[in-house]
Amino acid sequence: MNDLSWLVPMPVVLPLLGAGVTLAAAGRTRVQRLTSMSVLTAVLVTAGVLLWAADQDGPQVMQVGGWAPTEGIVLVVDRLSALMVIISVICTMGVLRYSIGQGRSSFDEESDGHAPLPIFHPTLLVLSAGVSTTFISGDLFHIYVGFEMLLAASFVLLTLGGTGPRVSAGVTYVFVSLLSSMVFLIALAMTYAATGTVNLALLAERVPDLPQNTQVVIHLLLILGFCIKAAVFPMSGWLPDSYPTAPAPVTAVFAGLLTKVGIYALIRTQTLLFPNGDLNDLLLWAALLTMIVGILGAVAQDDIKRMLSFTLVSHIGYLLFGIALGSQVGLSSAIFYVMHHIIIQTTLFLVTGLIERVGGSTAASKLGGLARVSPLLAVLFFVPAMNLAGIPPFSGFIGKVGLMQAGAADGSWLALLVVAGSVLTSLLTLYAVVRVWGRAFWGATPEGLSGSGPLRGGHAQALGTGLVLPTASLVAVSLGLTVVAGPLFEVTSRAALDLLLRAPYLTAVLGSAGGL
Repeated sequence: MNDLSWLVPMPVVLPLLGAGVTLAAAGRTRVQRLTSMSVLTAVLVTAGVLLWAADQDGPQVMQVGGWAPTEGIVLVVDRLSALMVIISVICTMGVLRYSIGQGRSSFDEESDGHAPLPIFHPTLLVLSAGVSTTFISGDLFHIYVGFEMLLAASFVLLTLGGTGPRVSAGVTYVFVSLLSSMVFLIALAMTYAATGTVNLALLAERVPDLPQNTQVVIHLLLILGFCIKAAVFPMSGWLPDSYPTAPAPVTAVFAGLLTKVGIYALIRTQTLLFPNGDLNDLLLWAALLTMIVGILGAVAQDDIKRMLSFTLVSHIGYLLFGIALGSQVGLSSAIFYVMHHIIIQTTLFLVTGLIERVGGSTAASKLGGLARVSPLLAVLFFVPAMNLAGIPPFSGFIGKVGLMQAGAADGSWLALLVVAGSVLTSLLTLYAVVRVWGRAFWGATPEGLSGSGPLRGGHAQALGTGLVLPTASLVAVSLGLTVVAGPLFEVTSRAALDLLLRAPYLTAVLGSAGGL
């Protein structure tokens, strides 16, 4: 057996060290860029090694400071954690490379070049550390710490440039995030008061001994806190108004990652703390309503960013569907779909940034003929858009088929109703993206959009290599998920089995005494 537990904290430690270096190097752009890319590359390699170790030898565990699980912080990387860290770092690297390609003027158009751009690199690395903290934490309080790191970094990124709409969106985002944190904190306090611990492995053993009413209250509070974070209906109204105002790379990383930390926390608590599925019917209803309400909002939008934001809400319903089913196929498909959705949403928001640079707007009604102006841009939008809609043979189709098979296997009328809702949502998603495709990329070309100089003095500059390359790379990653879907589904299936058995996680954290 390979003991690689010393690598477990690296996805958190390395970005925090990198944040310190890039903050000290404020004003030295080249040092910041080199440090940020080097740190994220190192984290990606580390996460890959940890996935291999977890797949071969089981969860990798570090008792921070040598303290026992009952007294100190425990960091755990199992198959699920490693997969989430890998896909989150790939997303962050794509966004970082895109922001580098934009250059100094990326976030400060409204501030005449005086926005605090040097803080972008340290803030993005703190965001990455917060995401990783959530994924590898072995206790509820440390997950809460990860959420707060995300909140602080997110507010800074969301308000970069200091414009009125961005500050307003940032205030809304912070208010909702604080509400989520407050609910989570109350659940944490009740959990500790009832069980004497917040360690997930110990909670898995002690929660079943609590009175039924206490279990239900704690369960509901945790679900509520995580669903606000994940933008599950009816707690999703804040998202379409918050994300579109930020710069393209910031919106991209938000859309790709931030809602998924809530989904991850839901997966972990549903399978580890409340495996009996007492509230699964409630989650199925929430999944159905999130799908339908989200996609109806998307269909009604003219602005591409807002349309994508509503599809983001809608597709959170698919992830919730797999969690609520609670079967191995359902969880495996949900994990696969999380990975697919992180990449696709990030890519589409980056492409939308390119559309804005070429067309000067993201309103479909103000665009037209983009396919003639830039066939490359048309391809970069079309491929992930079809993937989002779930057209075969893309990874979106594979993930949705897995979820629908799990729903059909469940066989209950409610699960079958959600399957029907997921089919309808897929069709409406296809309608929404095809409508945008038709308006923005075909039809008459508006005056000034001839390819001779829509923005920044020329079409070639608007779509520079530094912007196209990271976007195309993420499109390639999304296609890669399709190519390796078979082996990847095998890994997610093993991860789902671990979640259902619970024994591998508990034994790794608590020793032989922790096996169920």
